[in-house]
Amino acid sequence: MLTPQRQQLILDLLHDQQTVKLHEFVQATNASESTIRRDLQQLEEKNLLKRVHGGASILHQKREELSIPEKSTKNLQQKKQIAMLAASFIRDGDCVFLDAGTTTYEMIPYMKDKHLTVVTNGLSLIDALIDHNIEAYVTGGFVKHKTRALIGSGATSGLTNYRFDKSFLGVNGIHPFYGYTTPDPEEAVVKSTALAYSQEAFILGDSSKLNEVTFSKVADLDMAQLITNEENEDRISLYKEKTTVKVVSP
Repeated sequence: MLTPQRQQLILDLLHDQQTVKLHEFVQATNASESTIRRDLQQLEEKNLLKRVHGGASILHQKREELSIPEKSTKNLQQKKQIAMLAASFIRDGDCVFLDAGTTTYEMIPYMKDKHLTVVTNGLSLIDALIDHNIEAYVTGGFVKHKTRALIGSGATSGLTNYRFDKSFLGVNGIHPFYGYTTPDPEEAVVKSTALAYSQEAFILGDSSKLNEVTFSKVADLDMAQLITNEENEDRISLYKEKTTVKVVSP
């Protein structure tokens, strides 16, 4: 079977079943595991599927977004590990931007003993910053109810008044070819503005965000360092070719 035919069969199986195991691809194509793995990698690079442990799943370009309560309980332990590592890069005296998000929220307890200035567009972060006695500024802007983020022209123009030593952002999708993405175009503009005004930028993304694509582009991979809990070298090798990847210790 020629490669185009085999890869089309792979895509047809995914269309029918949504998720397919590696051995099912092997049986359907009469190809070796190594050949199927190579096909899956090539198709993932073309943004046609998502490799998962033991096989592949269909890739949906997502526009929907979870609320803060929904996000806060998802992959919580991984987020705490990523947050701890992220906070370790902050030094006394830093001026820091913290994006509205559940992983950036988890950073705050690890920042309490440092002398910092924090700017945020996340309403859900404010109480924690105050409780930990961290000097904080809030951007202006329109309140997005679902994520409690400040967005729009007020938030974007407010960010231009600051210069950050480091910024820490969450995104919904991280892809080796399509970069960092998020469902909301206005929120994407706020994130990309924060990156532009930072000396160093970090994207915080647990393994579920890798090889995902959502509606609005924030930045190319090389615009920020990636902090993740993904240890599988096959999954992160493409990312390491394009940016610095920092992986949490197991």
